[in-house]
Amino acid sequence: MKIMSFLAAAPVTLAAGAALAEPQGAYYGHPMWGGGWHGWFVGPVMMMLFLVAAVALILFFVRRADAGNGVTTNGPSQNSPLDILKERFARGEIDKTEFEERRKVLGD
Repeated sequence: MKIMSFLAAAPVTLAAGAALAEPQGAYYGHPMWGGGWHGWFVGPVMMMLFLVAAVALILFFVRRADAGNGVTTNGPSQNSPLDILKERFARGEIDKTEFEERRKVLGD
């Protein structure tokens, strides 16, 4: 019951507070209307600059996080051909004879 009485009284209380907030004396119009036309042009430009800065900041942190984990997506492999051959032999992809033949071709 208390909630219902509060909900019924809330609009009246808010309306009374808004009426008391009205300025007394002469009324000169809305305070934002006296600024001129420059707001029509500066506002969208500032919004675009903010969006570009936000996207650039997000990309910066994403790339920084990717660079910190040591994983590179492009560039040469750190393993030598002989290391790759040894890994393939260890995984069982090639047998001993093929390993020996390819090792001789590589010059080791």
